[in-house]
Amino acid sequence: MKEKLRNIFSTSLNIKIEEIHDELKYATIPQWDSVAHMALVAAIEEGFDIMIDAEDVIDMSSFAKAKEIVAKHL
Repeated sequence: MKEKLRNIFSTSLNIKIEEIHDELKYATIPQWDSVAHMALVAAIEEGFDIMIDAEDVIDMSSFAKAKEIVAKHL
């Protein structure tokens, strides 16, 4: 699950997979703005065949938090 999520982050945010780690946080890189956040959520939902509720969309503030949210829905 972690590697699949890293690939989704890499593709959605157009960053190298090596740059994706638990400390990666929303808005700390220019690529992860509000528009990219919504595209990232959509890609995660499609990639894992899940629906992320609005509260979790707002809570998804880092790669580590994204892992928790995806795990909760699997």
